[in-house]
Amino acid sequence: MLGFFITGLPSCFSASSWESAEELRDMALTFGMEEQTNGDRHTHEEILKSSALFAGSSGLITGIGVVRNKALAVFLGPVGYGLFGVFGSLVSLVQCIAGLGVSSSGVRQIAHVASTGSERQIASTVTVLRRVSILLGLLGAAMLIGLSRPIAVLTFGGPQHTAAICFLAAAVFLQIISNGQAALIRGLRRIRDLATINVLGTLFGTIVAISVVYVFRDNGVVLAIVGNALTGLAVSWWFSRKVRIGAKGLTFADSRSQVASLLKLGMALMASGLMTLGMAYLVRLMLLRMTGSEATGYYQSAWTLGGLYVGFILEAMVADYYPRLTAHAENNHACNRLANEQTLVGLLLAGPGVLATITMAPILIKVFYSVQFLTAVGVLRWLCLGTTLQVITWPMSYILIAKGKQGLFFGTELAWGAVSLVLSWSCIKWCGLAGAGMAFVGSYLFYGIMLFTILKRLTGFQWFWMNVRTGFLFLGAISALLAMFYALPLAVVTWVGVAATAGCTFYSLYVLMHLLPRERLPLRIRRLLKAQPPPPATKPRAD
Repeated sequence: MLGFFITGLPSCFSASSWESAEELRDMALTFGMEEQTNGDRHTHEEILKSSALFAGSSGLITGIGVVRNKALAVFLGPVGYGLFGVFGSLVSLVQCIAGLGVSSSGVRQIAHVASTGSERQIASTVTVLRRVSILLGLLGAAMLIGLSRPIAVLTFGGPQHTAAICFLAAAVFLQIISNGQAALIRGLRRIRDLATINVLGTLFGTIVAISVVYVFRDNGVVLAIVGNALTGLAVSWWFSRKVRIGAKGLTFADSRSQVASLLKLGMALMASGLMTLGMAYLVRLMLLRMTGSEATGYYQSAWTLGGLYVGFILEAMVADYYPRLTAHAENNHACNRLANEQTLVGLLLAGPGVLATITMAPILIKVFYSVQFLTAVGVLRWLCLGTTLQVITWPMSYILIAKGKQGLFFGTELAWGAVSLVLSWSCIKWCGLAGAGMAFVGSYLFYGIMLFTILKRLTGFQWFWMNVRTGFLFLGAISALLAMFYALPLAVVTWVGVAATAGCTFYSLYVLMHLLPRERLPLRIRRLLKAQPPPPATKPRAD
């Protein structure tokens, strides 16, 4: 877990100012970044602190996940675990449709009014969001029950799971309400509470899931999913109630205006989430129909493990970066700088962990699941490369959301969905299980190129040179290591992977220590940095 060691580095630092304006300019030149204003000098430190907090929580979640995945894999086997993944994807898909994106648009709206409005405006937004979430939860549950038989036939080729799908309506209802409550925590940037919610929700959900599956085996899959949603609701409610917000005298006109604002952006976000979750569902469906039921279990295990490490970086991005970006949505220069800084820190944190996961994939599969799941090693390695591309593309996509460019955002997501669908069908047909991972990589390559082209015209977006160098270093190392596993003996490539992981870990630590305020580093590290020359100074890209 070298990546978790890296992310734990900044957790001992507190907010501070740079020693001098000259030091700030030196940092900007050293890492190919433009000079920051006084109000934005702590951006890297804020990103690292929020990432470190989520890294700590992710460490606990990972430990809990080891126990949960191992138990579910042993009790259910590949077929049952695949069923667990299909049902989970179905719940997420329906929840995305019925939720209409209001929880995500609520984060933006709460963050916006928190930075510019009064407590009454925040209270009004939160109250409307909660009421709308309850209504949408009821509608989502009713929709799943009404369509349970067609969904069962489409997914499984027959009506045998209709009753189970009806019961999943309870999970849809609970998740939509829980997401509405969590939007308040996210919008107010209560990062510590959000990390705690993630840990406690995972812990209690794991206890419920393991207990139910242990008693009922395959018949307990649906109960486990509903129980997990119920514990998530309870935990999010407990923390959201700590935020004292009351909206007295909320008029119908105020409510209508708030609902319209939530739905305007929410529909675009819903469409985006629908395509993402829809693709996850369709990929599992393709594997189920084209390669067999066991392949869905292998893919589900690889998908869970591949996103486990990078997940905390993306979670911190949603919790911290998105609200900060919303506050600067009208300033193109600030948006571009924030996206570059978020991408750099994300790559530095993700790179070593991804390389370690690719290198140790067989061992991780055995530890997290069992020897029955070793077939998932190949697709896991491809998914790791894809998650690295997500770290690069997500900060760019959030610029469109923060600026409220609903139509443009929907268009990019639609294009990504179409390309992803074509690639998934083709790659799975010709390459089997590993093809699902190859399609994931190809879709995000397309997505990144498309976003960069659009943002360059919209905001004048460009990559800082440090980001270009770091991206080429990590993506090159990951791609080369992945190719070696197909061409060289396993023992040789494993040692190459260990060396690459160690080298990239050192590089990440070195750069991260230069990004942080010197006075907050331990004395020995400050002396070491003073004795070592900094990376060569560069300028932002001109093109």
